[in-house]
Amino acid sequence: MLLSYTQYLQHKQWMQVSLELAQAAGEAGDVPVGAVIVDSYGNLVGKGENRKERDQDPTAHAEIIALRTAARTLDTWRLNRCTLYVTLEPCPMCAGAILQSRLGLLVYGVDDPRTGAIRTVENIPDSSASNHKLIVIGGILESSCCQTLKAWFTSKRRQTE
Repeated sequence: MLLSYTQYLQHKQWMQVSLELAQAAGEAGDVPVGAVIVDSYGNLVGKGENRKERDQDPTAHAEIIALRTAARTLDTWRLNRCTLYVTLEPCPMCAGAILQSRLGLLVYGVDDPRTGAIRTVENIPDSSASNHKLIVIGGILESSCCQTLKAWFTSKRRQTE
């Protein structure tokens, strides 16, 4: 998908907000992933950061929290006119939830070579199990998203040595 310069700047702006949420998650002891959902008017309607450790909840991924918040804000589970910005390629659980929400556009920062379920390891949106056509843009602020994750994991490894 070819982006205009204006579209790229808009995606970069919202990914930066997601990165700030990711950094907050990392500082709180969770894997640094952040997500925001923006409606078709450019309004922030949902946000989330990883909270698995803090909440002791295996479903407390940034995307799931953002989807829940956006659905409550908009009073509908159908998010077809919304864009989700997330710093890391979604896992299978989050990919499934994204498809169930009928999300209009997914924008993510960095591929996940271990559990990426959008394009890297699996391609759930384009599989025969998908009942929704999801538009996907990857690589927005890729370097910053990657560095945030690498720095956090390096720090964690040093703490366990």
